[in-house]
Amino acid sequence: MDIENIQNDYLARVEAAADIESLDAIRVDAIGKKGEISLLLKTLGKMTPEERNVQGPIINGARTMIADVIAARKEALETAALNARLASERLDMSLPAPQRHSGSVHPVSQVMDELTEIFADLGFAVAQGPEVEDDWRNFTALNIPETHPARAMHDTFYFPDKDAQEREMLLRTHTSPVQIRTMMDVAKRTDGKGEPIRIIAPGRTYRSDSDATHTPMFHQVEGLVIDKAIHMGHLKWTLETFVRAFFERDDIELRLRPSYFPFTEPSAEVDVGFSVEKGKRIIGGDRQGKEGGENGGWMEILGSGMVNPKVIENCGLDPNEWQGFAFGCGIDRLAMLKYGMDDLRAFFDGDLRWARHYGFDAHDVPTLSGGLSGKGAAA
Repeated sequence: MDIENIQNDYLARVEAAADIESLDAIRVDAIGKKGEISLLLKTLGKMTPEERNVQGPIINGARTMIADVIAARKEALETAALNARLASERLDMSLPAPQRHSGSVHPVSQVMDELTEIFADLGFAVAQGPEVEDDWRNFTALNIPETHPARAMHDTFYFPDKDAQEREMLLRTHTSPVQIRTMMDVAKRTDGKGEPIRIIAPGRTYRSDSDATHTPMFHQVEGLVIDKAIHMGHLKWTLETFVRAFFERDDIELRLRPSYFPFTEPSAEVDVGFSVEKGKRIIGGDRQGKEGGENGGWMEILGSGMVNPKVIENCGLDPNEWQGFAFGCGIDRLAMLKYGMDDLRAFFDGDLRWARHYGFDAHDVPTLSGGLSGKGAAA
């Protein structure tokens, strides 16, 4: 057999190959599993040792050379194909680049910004305070007695060490301590004379609870108004204005039910009317507030009331001169009601699929980080 002629024949065929497909066919014919050179290698086992010593290097050398030439030709063909493609294709730089997912605004952050915008239009400022609070501001100053169940260990996350004044330290169970701090700052700055206060206090709060509608960490927003001659009518108007702006409906009805909170007197639970459309609860609608049927009813969304005079006095202001109202609700619950979510725990699972589904594009919604643009619930 003339190995040299076989080798030269394949080398010529490789050189003449015009594309990758033709080249691969040559590779199969020459050094594939049943290729001509591969079959020659299998004949080495039938040769005498002397013949094998002569023919083995020749056949292996031919196989190696053909494989190297095929690899080089393949690289040359791929390079030529790429150059041809680059020469024929053009990228229009004037076209907008494809949009890439770059994160989203969490529903809680979005609702916080909506609340802030709505109440800013009503003349409220945003007040903040520490999440690690002392027992006095979180409970005592709010007229919550020592025996109140909210102080129990099973509801409150206490720290093992006390502060410098020997007060118990804890993770705040509501944002009401921000109201206390604000009134105390006003009393200190005005030497007890006082001045009007209009604030909301959004932020994280903590309680030992976990199920589909409760988590150990959640978000609240509370509002406080302190002024002269304030009454329940002001409170009701403020809440109606807020709820209708937030849910973007003018047909929403509110119902105030007598209740009890240590820090307000009188106190009221606030219910919002809902209707049922296609099996889902819709805030507002024609059937809202209709008792005794499946088409509508009332849903509790927040607590409120006139600030207890004892709380005003505890903060260094004269309750005979200054009155006010306060209210509070869960931000997470508001997000669930407005945007159709049914499990509060999903808010904090960190599931990217959930975040992409319920999240908001930061370029399309008004957020404080991006600047308020006049869009949204208060528009």
